[in-house]
Amino acid sequence: MKIAKILIAVLVVISVVFLVEIYPYDEGNTPEKVATEVKEDKVVNKPANQAGETTKTDKLQEQLDKYIKNEPHLNGATIGVSVRSAATGELIYEHNGEKRMHPASNMKLLTGAAALSSLGRDHTFTTEILAGGQIINHSLQGDLYIKGMGDPTLVTTNFKDFAKKVSAKGIKQISGDIIADDTWYDDVRVSPDLIWTDEQYYYGAQISALTASPNSDYDAGSVQIDVSPGKSVGVKPIVSETPRTDYVNVINNAETVAAGEEEDIEVGRKHGSNIITIEGTIPIDSWTVKEWMAVWEPTGYALDLFKQALASQGITWTGELKVGKAPESATVLVKHESMPLAKLMLPFMKLSNNVHAEVLVKEMGKVVKGEGSWEKGLEVIDEEMLKLGLDIETIKLRDGSGISGVSLIPPNQISKLLYEVQKRDWYSTFNHSLPVAAAEDRMVGGTLRNRMKEISNYATIQAKTGTINSVSSLSGYINTRESETIIFSILNNNLLDEDDGKEIEDKIVEILAKP
Repeated sequence: MKIAKILIAVLVVISVVFLVEIYPYDEGNTPEKVATEVKEDKVVNKPANQAGETTKTDKLQEQLDKYIKNEPHLNGATIGVSVRSAATGELIYEHNGEKRMHPASNMKLLTGAAALSSLGRDHTFTTEILAGGQIINHSLQGDLYIKGMGDPTLVTTNFKDFAKKVSAKGIKQISGDIIADDTWYDDVRVSPDLIWTDEQYYYGAQISALTASPNSDYDAGSVQIDVSPGKSVGVKPIVSETPRTDYVNVINNAETVAAGEEEDIEVGRKHGSNIITIEGTIPIDSWTVKEWMAVWEPTGYALDLFKQALASQGITWTGELKVGKAPESATVLVKHESMPLAKLMLPFMKLSNNVHAEVLVKEMGKVVKGEGSWEKGLEVIDEEMLKLGLDIETIKLRDGSGISGVSLIPPNQISKLLYEVQKRDWYSTFNHSLPVAAAEDRMVGGTLRNRMKEISNYATIQAKTGTINSVSSLSGYINTRESETIIFSILNNNLLDEDDGKEIEDKIVEILAKP
């Protein structure tokens, strides 16, 4: 028994000595802390090929930080940059990524995504021709209505087709009025922050549920004005409008001058009217100057084109041209469906069409909320962005096009949107609508067709541009053969010249895309 006790005592002494050797006593060195430090040491002591080398991400961050710091055009300006992995959504780089900034037309990324999600790729806009009475002996005993439901793609040929179909119904005379119904949307024509001087141009055209376009770009609510030199020096230039319409009154005060002199033609529209003025000079050897001018109250513009089409079919009427609401009892004579939203997305996004954006806002409001207004449409965009995982508490939306100087979005939210949309079944349509850098075809390259030509030799850039006063933006995808797809968002604010922003964006994309 004695021997056993002695052995136990010896073992205890040996154990104590052994523990002291491993864990020397220190007031702050508890076994728990020692275990933690050993775990942390595994992180700090990286293998040589990780700890001793600069990673590609580190190098990228260093390059971007250096460029942003030293770019002179950013002195006094603000830039926000957000870069993510398209595969994981992980942030690779950010500079002011959470700072709310004006997006300009990058706002269309939100509008387009919300429209595809809430309305669907196959959504169309309807236009109806309705009879307010019976047809007796080739005479409509009542009013004839043209009812618009938002289609921004109606052109002259559509109105001619409507008139032909009315004639085919046996109508040669209308014993009543011709009435335009635009009540599908509200009667608020411009978004809250549109600068009044921009209202005269196509990009600031008024929004109506019944409107018309002069061309296949579908610049709804505008007319194209062509100014060509006169046949001799000193005479007025030759001016024409497309489509031809009495709805606008063109006053030509310009002059044809000698070859080699300055071309200085200014086309404007008197606010609150449809009086379009031509001022300035055009050399006799000059090319035709083209401008697209918004009309005042586009409902009347569409009605005028319909009137012309009816007259060309020999259809007469006893009443007047009016704006009103078709009664529920009216009979549908003609029903026209627009191209689907999937197809409309091309001119909308590629050419950055502001009117399409605002029409989509009102259409979302009407279809989802029962009210075709900016307020209800923007509510739908908020809801759709929430479904996509965006933090809408950090976003302020005022319109659908981005022409507002009040809308605010952090770059990180735009890049997150571009990551999340990849998971949706309509993503291929969304992606296809983005301008492709250096692609010459307007319906491929869009607003990027003349940019980043050198970069396009080793990378494909698909991105949405944006420009308003003092703001330039670019957000999209960079695809290279050597690395994974990168998502980026660049918002330049408070620039002295917004055109400088294009060079800044292109340089940042170059840094991101370089092998």
